[in-house]
Amino acid sequence: MPTKTKSRKSPTNNVDLYQQVTDKIVASIERGVLPWRKPWRDSKRSTESPIPFNAATRRHYNGVNIMLLWLAAEEQGFHSNHWLTWKQAQALGGHVRKGEKSTIAVFFKPFEVESTDKTGKTRRNAQGDPVMEQRIMLRSIPLFNVQQCDELPESIAPTSAISLDYQDDDELDADTHGQIIEMLNVSGVQVTSVEQNRAYYNSAADRIVLPRTSQFFTSADYWSTLLHELVHSSGHANRLNREGITSTTRRFGDSVYAFEELIAELGSAFLCAHLGVYGEVQHDSYIDHWLTILKSDKKALFRASRMAREASEYLLKPFSEEADEDAA
Repeated sequence: MPTKTKSRKSPTNNVDLYQQVTDKIVASIERGVLPWRKPWRDSKRSTESPIPFNAATRRHYNGVNIMLLWLAAEEQGFHSNHWLTWKQAQALGGHVRKGEKSTIAVFFKPFEVESTDKTGKTRRNAQGDPVMEQRIMLRSIPLFNVQQCDELPESIAPTSAISLDYQDDDELDADTHGQIIEMLNVSGVQVTSVEQNRAYYNSAADRIVLPRTSQFFTSADYWSTLLHELVHSSGHANRLNREGITSTTRRFGDSVYAFEELIAELGSAFLCAHLGVYGEVQHDSYIDHWLTILKSDKKALFRASRMAREASEYLLKPFSEEADEDAA
């Protein structure tokens, strides 16, 4: 079998796109808007799912694209999370209105090529098989919100926005509560509540420790915090084996610790959006650390987004399996 190695170089046409996306997210953070928190805190919210998806294929976007599309919706006042390419709008019988500006999403696909030496000769392993290098194909995709289009079919047109009383979101409905409890039970993580002023995941004991429910402003804040710590727990050695959890040398405030907090911040935002939990998790003390990481490494955001997606998909797996069984 071919031996796989990680390439140290990225195609030159990827460099600007990595930087462009990172710069956009950094600029948003620096002006006080965390792009993974904002979309459901507007004065109006759509009745549709907060996770952006393609209106033609009905597939949800993931990873860094969730943040890019959430941010674009916030900046331009869209209440719909349905997006299309120019050609898809035309294929559906509609069109993008003249003068509308596109939002950049990212197409990200790993692939392999044969590794070569300085002379261009293929490298081979001890068995004589070609050594393979991993490469990344990264390109931009211009998207338009359906609110930027006319004459789309009624099934594609945006749903109406509703005025929102935030108190309506303070309590979880029975289905959402049940899903979180099932997620917790399947994970095997234990939860303890004590009178204290912090929440954390203890990897050695595989236990989440939270303040008492009475210390949270709302019930939704409690459950959002629990989901944040649950994302941390997904990094346990017996689960996704993530360095930010398994490393014995990590310390509060160091780059490994801060990067793990970014993963948990993104992962819990994805989970909250999927489940419909509208609480707040206070981790603003990490913002300066996150900015340092993002500014020093244009690919860090992409790695954090990928790991956050892996964590949220891992925790939601029981429900996807149930859906598969129902469809069978």
